[in-house]
Amino acid sequence: MPLHRLHGHRRLGRGMDAWRTLRRRGGAGMTETTRRKIATREKKKAAEEPSFNIVGTSPGHHDFVDKVRGTLHYAADWKLPGMLHGKIVRSEMASARITAIDVSAARKLDGVVAVLTAEDVPHNEIVEHASGGLGELIVVQPVLAIDRVRYVGEPIVIIAAVDQETADEAADLVHIEYEPLPGVFSPHDAMCDDAPLVHDAGNVLVNWRLERGDVAAAFAAADVVVENTYQTQRVEHAYLETEAGVGWIENDVVTLRVSTQVIEHATEIAQIIGLPHNKVRVIASYMGGGFGGKEDMTVEPYLGLLVWKTRKPVRMVWTRQESLMASTKRHPFTMHYRTAATREGRILAMEADIVGDAGAYPCLSARILFAGAALSTGPYKVPALRTRSRAVFTNNVPTSAFRGFGAMQVVLGYESQLDQLADAVGVSRTAIRDLNYVEKGDVITSGEPITTAVAVTETREKALARLGPPSPPSGPGKVVGQGFGNSMQPYGRTIWFRDHASAWVTLQADGTLLIRSGVTDLGAGQAASLCQIAAEVLGVPLEAISVYIGDTALNPPAGGTFATRQLYMSGNAILRASGVLRDQLAPVAATLLSAEPDTLIWKDGKVTTATGTSEVTLADVARAAQDAAVDTSVLHTWRAPAGRFDPEVGQGGTFPDYTFGTHAAEVEVDLETGAVQLTKYAACHDVGRAINPVRATGQIQGGAMQGIGYALTEECALVDGNPFSTLFANYLIPCSMDVPDVQVDLVESGEGRGPFNARGIGEPPIGPPAAAIASAIENAIGRRPTTLPITPERVLALLDDKRAEGSTSNAEEALGR
Repeated sequence: MPLHRLHGHRRLGRGMDAWRTLRRRGGAGMTETTRRKIATREKKKAAEEPSFNIVGTSPGHHDFVDKVRGTLHYAADWKLPGMLHGKIVRSEMASARITAIDVSAARKLDGVVAVLTAEDVPHNEIVEHASGGLGELIVVQPVLAIDRVRYVGEPIVIIAAVDQETADEAADLVHIEYEPLPGVFSPHDAMCDDAPLVHDAGNVLVNWRLERGDVAAAFAAADVVVENTYQTQRVEHAYLETEAGVGWIENDVVTLRVSTQVIEHATEIAQIIGLPHNKVRVIASYMGGGFGGKEDMTVEPYLGLLVWKTRKPVRMVWTRQESLMASTKRHPFTMHYRTAATREGRILAMEADIVGDAGAYPCLSARILFAGAALSTGPYKVPALRTRSRAVFTNNVPTSAFRGFGAMQVVLGYESQLDQLADAVGVSRTAIRDLNYVEKGDVITSGEPITTAVAVTETREKALARLGPPSPPSGPGKVVGQGFGNSMQPYGRTIWFRDHASAWVTLQADGTLLIRSGVTDLGAGQAASLCQIAAEVLGVPLEAISVYIGDTALNPPAGGTFATRQLYMSGNAILRASGVLRDQLAPVAATLLSAEPDTLIWKDGKVTTATGTSEVTLADVARAAQDAAVDTSVLHTWRAPAGRFDPEVGQGGTFPDYTFGTHAAEVEVDLETGAVQLTKYAACHDVGRAINPVRATGQIQGGAMQGIGYALTEECALVDGNPFSTLFANYLIPCSMDVPDVQVDLVESGEGRGPFNARGIGEPPIGPPAAAIASAIENAIGRRPTTLPITPERVLALLDDKRAEGSTSNAEEALGR
């Protein structure tokens, strides 16, 4: 019989007292063994630290300068003479049969050039195989709805007119008749036997199962069982730049310059229009944010169709209201966790049941729910595991990629379980983690070992040190709490996709360098990082490097910018291409210098001997190479390690590697209003190697800010599929006045799988904030929030529940009750 079972909000006070004691000591509580481990690892790292010239510095790249000057052109900035303006007519119903579409009045309107319906689309299908065909339903999404609509905002008609006002007026003239159909708006309702079918194939898109060890026996032997349910919400990407682009025909090729994370959508666009693949070109502008919202196609198919039909340039820019209403959102997760442990707090087993609302169409839900399942245990040793993760269709707006990609929602679940387990067995929240952290060589959820450093303890200690001791309350009726949250986030695509990226580097005759890559830049410096890598290898000054990106006609393919994969994939491609080029040129330089090729130093635009007594410029080497018929250009394709995953047993290869981190938060709670004020915040991640520390720090700060909004204020509210958050007036993003400065520390373990052993850092910082803030609120009021966002109303409800139990805490004492 278990020593203690913890359900819902029931908890033991002993663990909280230990936690408060820990925080009064300013973060003390790490065991001496752990301290020695960290010290040994840091000493070894310092001894093995390689020296770099460019990597590890933070130069101001071209994109910095252009953004500050306001000269960087985003997709909506591009305009062409004689261009038309595009508009989408969207469904006003969540579930209905289309009985009639009348576009005659719109077509007659002066200035309207084209009005297209599904009948005008040569191939009216978008098909996602988001998990590589591993077990999900194959469901077709129409480009334009033809006989049925499945969510409010679904495209039905597209219009091109001489100006935006005319296009908008024409949209109002389109008449669509509907026959309402029963809808389903909760994934749990959708799984009922009598639920209306969103798609004839069924309402469950995919059902992942991961299982290892004897779960039943572990629970039977447990001294402690902790059980709870956690709910996350639907949220919006809220990028500065809405979905936008301009298209035209050039040399009989449909060319689209768009805000996209994936230029490889060109092949899908060609299929939709009915053109050969080489007749569609996609150019990615530098983006004002993507966060996964521009990983699926947005304006691309509609622009392509209108350009092809009208033979004129067409521009389409979604309004903010349109973007908030109809763009894909983050998946709401319902997560039910059970954790079994010994009386000392060592985890024996874990069960997790995860349900994600996919909305009306598949998009990338299968992959996202897989990530949730694979990361459901976080950075902890779990000998026995049973996880089920389902993506379920509803008549809500589709959900798809969003920074963190399913691995971030589960952070709230597994970190809450660890906190409550600490409370249940009466140890500190640092001690419970030290007892259960995974280590290098341990086998994780999927049955595969971790083969790189797990520096999660170091990140925790640095984050807690940055947070410092608790602040005093700012006034009566207010209480302060501190908490932290760990995370484990994959980077790179699931390895069964056999991912690859290509890069092309050319040393010009004057010693300058050209880099060409299909990488798209979301604003995080994806292109600039490639320049630093090439500069480090070839010794070309950064100001002598030009990088050309994001063009399917001119650049070798690099794959999309998502899954924190570009530094890992394109970074490795550039690293190897630059290395091959240097190896090709080294004998030429060695001949010029009368030295051995492997003794040369490549730096500052020159090649020198090891003694520094002789040197030649890279221009000298390039010209000599041309005279000697040695190529000064290299096209290289880097292929990520591949593997297999067996969905029947839930075991096999999953992700290439992981980034570990910790965030720590301090909150002040107003006990009369329930308002939560974030007063201090610190974040630390192991970046493996910081290619550019300023950019890595910026990624962590930006991800933390986005995660803070997710924790406290943001939610896309829907009622029976109808969106209620279609303006920033009622979709609440934190502003600079709402949050403190995010204090950042970096750990560099030197064991990542990216270039120079870097780890991905684009997605990881958004995972821990909700868990850290929930922990801090519980520290303040004695009750654990389990539903996001943590609004004042929900905080007050927690306080009311606690008072109803008759228990007291520092919250009641602060109010004098």
